[in-house]
Amino acid sequence: MSLRTLYTYYVRELKRFPVVGRKGKFCVAGNLAGVKPVVNKLTPYIPGKSIEEVARELGVKEIIKLASNENPLGPSRLAMEAIQDELANISQYPDNTNRVLREELARRVGLDSAAIALANGEDNIITVVAQTFLEPGERAIIPAMSFPPYRTMSLVSGAEVVEIPLQDFRQDLLATAKAVNERTKLVFICNPNNPTGTGVSEKELTAFLNDLPRHVFVALDEAYCEYVEDPAIPNGVDYLKQGYNVLVMRTFSKFYGLAGLRIGYIMADPVYIEAMLKIKEPFALNRLGDRAALAVLADEEYQAQTRAINRQGKAFLYRELKRLGLQYVPTEANFILLDTGRPTREVHDQLLLRGVIVRPTFSWGLATHIRVTIGTQEQNERFIKALEEVL
Repeated sequence: MSLRTLYTYYVRELKRFPVVGRKGKFCVAGNLAGVKPVVNKLTPYIPGKSIEEVARELGVKEIIKLASNENPLGPSRLAMEAIQDELANISQYPDNTNRVLREELARRVGLDSAAIALANGEDNIITVVAQTFLEPGERAIIPAMSFPPYRTMSLVSGAEVVEIPLQDFRQDLLATAKAVNERTKLVFICNPNNPTGTGVSEKELTAFLNDLPRHVFVALDEAYCEYVEDPAIPNGVDYLKQGYNVLVMRTFSKFYGLAGLRIGYIMADPVYIEAMLKIKEPFALNRLGDRAALAVLADEEYQAQTRAINRQGKAFLYRELKRLGLQYVPTEANFILLDTGRPTREVHDQLLLRGVIVRPTFSWGLATHIRVTIGTQEQNERFIKALEEVL
């Protein structure tokens, strides 16, 4: 690869990050005039690089993406067939209530369909939750190392955000409980947590919820719940059925292989679902996503294959990382956080040059870690080979 190609790549990378302090026609001391002050303080969410982006910028061929925790099997065959069948109807708006899909989800979890709402990805769900529950001046408590939209959307809603450091890469519910005060309205818990893959146990979560004042709501993010193998990690729906103030958020992006269709859903007391529906934009879930979600829910073979390939891949990567003498965090999700002992940006960039996309962790304050999605056996072997070359 030429120096010119590398130079062009790094210039493009730098443009992805905000420039602080630059002045211009619409800037005053680095702030855009007319924009809410809190927005000027935010940094944009930076997702894992796409295969197309790496191919275009670096000219690398035969690329594998292990950065965004997508299902390495690709989409379900039944989901693709459902999309084909629905294509003729895309000139018409979808069912705004997504009634059939809500009823199927409700049947599977044992809730009334009025307790479920769908939206354009779980990111959209988080936005609606923050807008529905948070008033300016109220407090939102989040894990310090977790999914960035918790912080962003809480701040944009005018809330004070308190970040609780993890303890041994696990969410510290004892410290979280101590941070709750009379202004606290919303607590975010990611179970299993992203990017660490760790979970909080039923014992821990039950004790935490029992001590919470009734005015506090818990947004329980279970984006990776279908991958959980540890029986000690609870199902958030059980707490909802018991009357706790929980808002259970899930997605079809990870386990169900539909990340490109953006399908998220939330389960809560119907009273709160009704309130959130007043804010959620109309037709938030498109026709193709609605039909594909229904199809993949019925595809038990695909789901079994997904669990099997994740279990096998996890075992393989554990063995190989131990062989390489690298520390990693045992995971309950479809990704592994590992310490390379080298600067995260350096390792990330060197892997890119070898056609392997992983997630750097500097945005989470980790200087030497990377997060890698568990892929197919072929992808996992290629990652290990490339990592060994880099290190």
